[in-house]
Amino acid sequence: MTVADTRAVIEPYTANHDPSYLTDNAVFVHMATGERHEGREAVGRMLNYMYHEAFDAHAERVALIVGEGAATLEATFVGRHIGAFAGIEPTGREVRVPLVVTYEVTPEGVSGARVYMAMSVMFAQLGAQPRATEAAASE
Repeated sequence: MTVADTRAVIEPYTANHDPSYLTDNAVFVHMATGERHEGREAVGRMLNYMYHEAFDAHAERVALIVGEGAATLEATFVGRHIGAFAGIEPTGREVRVPLVVTYEVTPEGVSGARVYMAMSVMFAQLGAQPRATEAAASE
């Protein structure tokens, strides 16, 4: 896959996290916790939860590096905590959390991602402690 082909998939996907750009068997892994989401529907549900249910949020792009069949996004997850997250009831607090995602891209779409999110920053901004499993995984 050329850089131009990869960019044609990753640019619109990262603009709004539209699940239609994911392959049917896409796998996203949250590297701090090891949590896996497999398949377009499961990844789409996770993205909807993070950006629209737990938070009213968006990703502010800092940088996007695109190669042949791969891309890396550096961004800031920006939003307001509106729903239960990691055992923390909604606080209404604003968050700005560093985020890096590495993507695997095929001609069919985004097939995989490894998500690196600064969870200790998230929890500090929420002013709450996560459940024990998330706290241990975020260190």
